[in-house]
Amino acid sequence: MKIRRPWLLPLTPLYGAALAFKRQLFAWGWLKQFHLESTVISVGSVSAGGAGKTPVVLMLAEILRHRGYAVRILTRGYKRDSEAIARVEPFDDARWHGDEPVLLAQRSGVPVYVGADRYQAGVMAEQSEPSQKLVVHLLDDGFQHRKLARDIDIVLLTREDVEDTLLPAGNLREPLEAVAAADIVILREEEADSLRSVICGFSESKDKPAIWVTRRQLSLGEAGEVALPTMPFAFCGIARPDSFTRMLAGQGYEAVKTVAFEDHHAYTEADISRLMHEARAVEANGFVTTEKDAVKLTPMMRDRLEMVGPIVVARLHVELLDEKESLEQLVSLVGRLDRRKR
Repeated sequence: MKIRRPWLLPLTPLYGAALAFKRQLFAWGWLKQFHLESTVISVGSVSAGGAGKTPVVLMLAEILRHRGYAVRILTRGYKRDSEAIARVEPFDDARWHGDEPVLLAQRSGVPVYVGADRYQAGVMAEQSEPSQKLVVHLLDDGFQHRKLARDIDIVLLTREDVEDTLLPAGNLREPLEAVAAADIVILREEEADSLRSVICGFSESKDKPAIWVTRRQLSLGEAGEVALPTMPFAFCGIARPDSFTRMLAGQGYEAVKTVAFEDHHAYTEADISRLMHEARAVEANGFVTTEKDAVKLTPMMRDRLEMVGPIVVARLHVELLDEKESLEQLVSLVGRLDRRKR
């Protein structure tokens, strides 16, 4: 078990007790859940960031949209400047709406609504985006957002989660046993064999979560977009920066140096000056960063960085190993998704 902040370990039982009490309040009905008119599919995790929820939301949005559903994405927008509930456009200000909502709007091709109150965001989506098709709301990072009732809980689980401990000493927002409450658990292909037994151990009931397995692939920029720097300087502001550098190395693309900022970091001109200075110090001839970071770079910031060399954006793509079977499973779990019954 990994204890990231051992000095906070005495507080972990208090956090766990508060979490269990809140769950019980929902179970008793003392805290109310609100229902949207259309199907809600939550994509979440037990950890505080880094499990790969955003690429999975994008994957599901693409699959469902191509199968004829009208998809809406509901997301919180961590560390955003605004508290308003709003529709996010592809090139809106990432500081205002949050990095992930803007990225989702750019990549998904479906309406994205942001707000700390995901129920109200969903109400706005239903009022603003009427459709003759079956509507599906994808709730981004929704496992802990119990105020909005959902039809399906999809939870991502990684090896790092299994080795972690509860907040505040670790990064788990839920005890691992909470995975048993999920309808579907998503595992990474390279970890699936070792984690299947872990999931079975958490769930003692006959109704065990279904298991989906995904394959992840990193692409470096669009075809013909920019020439890849031969001496790239990497930077990112994500929850698990080590996974970014490992995936780059797995593509045979080694950075001469990597700078990691905190998750959801808002870049400043001082940060850009630092990156330029450190890149020149190691004779880098360009940069590589994540999509989540790229959406936060203003045109002026990009222009300054490109004085050192081109900026390559690493895009993470996720695919289901058995997409057809997974979708059939989803429809069987949520009868409202079966268009034949309309």
